[in-house]
Amino acid sequence: MIRVLLADDQALVRAGFRALLDAQGDIEVAAEASDGEQAVSLARQVVPDVVLMDIRMPGTDGLAATRHIAADRRLAGVRVVILTTFELDEYVFEAIRSGAAGFLVKDTDPDQLVQAVRVVADGGALLSPGVTRRLIGEFASRAKPPQPAGVLGELTEREREVLALVGEGLSNAEIAGRLYVSPATAKTHVSRAMVKLGARDRAQLVVIAYESGLVRPGWHGGAAPGQA
Repeated sequence: MIRVLLADDQALVRAGFRALLDAQGDIEVAAEASDGEQAVSLARQVVPDVVLMDIRMPGTDGLAATRHIAADRRLAGVRVVILTTFELDEYVFEAIRSGAAGFLVKDTDPDQLVQAVRVVADGGALLSPGVTRRLIGEFASRAKPPQPAGVLGELTEREREVLALVGEGLSNAEIAGRLYVSPATAKTHVSRAMVKLGARDRAQLVVIAYESGLVRPGWHGGAAPGQA
């Protein structure tokens, strides 16, 4: 059973999400929070698998709450998904750098929301492909200059190659197809890169790929112009 914490200052929004998620056989809403401070407190109490976190709330906002959750070792297995009204939210990239596993627009199709909860609970990230990947590149380019390539020094050549593909937004299966290896092998390379780079999850690997300069904003490997 996937346990979810809802954090949104609008009771009606929470009620809608609860009705949708509780109707699933494999998902249950473990708790609800009306602001970021309460979200952090409840996360420590119930230790959910996934937190659906509104980014704009009174008092402690979703960004600060995400930082607190990501910094708490007791909550290492908790995945935060940022909820935003606008796709071009200037805080989205910072939220992912702070430890969020991705983000969703609030008017996302209900089926997509449910699937997103399952993907994140399973260790995936909401960072592929299309608009999300372009946004990550845009925010990465604004955030700060690329870090020295030395941050990647511990990676093997294959792991660097895999990291670049993760940065493009490719799944393990897509990486396997691109490199002509098995999905299990691709997953192993991704896992090793996460350990060596101290990344909390796949989302932070994407951030590292951009910040190290391994992937450039607006450049997606061998993708043809216009491809997402």
